[in-house]
Amino acid sequence: MYKRALSFGLLVILVDQVTKWWAENALGNGERISVIGDFLTFVLVYNPGAAFSLGTGSTWIFTIFSVVVVTAIMWVLRKCESRAWAITLGIIAGGAVGNLIDRVFREPSVGQGHVVDFISYNGWFVGNVADIALVLGVIALVIIELLGIECRGSAPVEEAADE
Repeated sequence: MYKRALSFGLLVILVDQVTKWWAENALGNGERISVIGDFLTFVLVYNPGAAFSLGTGSTWIFTIFSVVVVTAIMWVLRKCESRAWAITLGIIAGGAVGNLIDRVFREPSVGQGHVVDFISYNGWFVGNVADIALVLGVIALVIIELLGIECRGSAPVEEAADE
């Protein structure tokens, strides 16, 4: 299952980085592209914080947190036998690494780089593919937990119906 998780994680990272490259090249001059009216637009933003620009000025905390989360996911995946868990954790790790790459390699400095965001949701917030992967991955993780699927491969225990 580790290879499956790695495949999904690498796919998320690849799509995230390619779309960020596209955004910087297509939107770098302040251009705004309407996708669905004003509800969904593409506009380039460099985010120095986390979601909703929270924690601006404390980017290094998010860098450390991302490293811890990705490390924990890799540790859990070593013994994970569930396809659902592996795919979900791979997607979450991919999203975390996608934004971690920005924090490590972008301006203004190592560990404090600004994340490239470009998908604007009705002006409420601006995100990227890594953010979408993180949100969908966490939602899937909650569903997996509610279904009782265990990472170690045990299926949910179903009680026999009383006859």
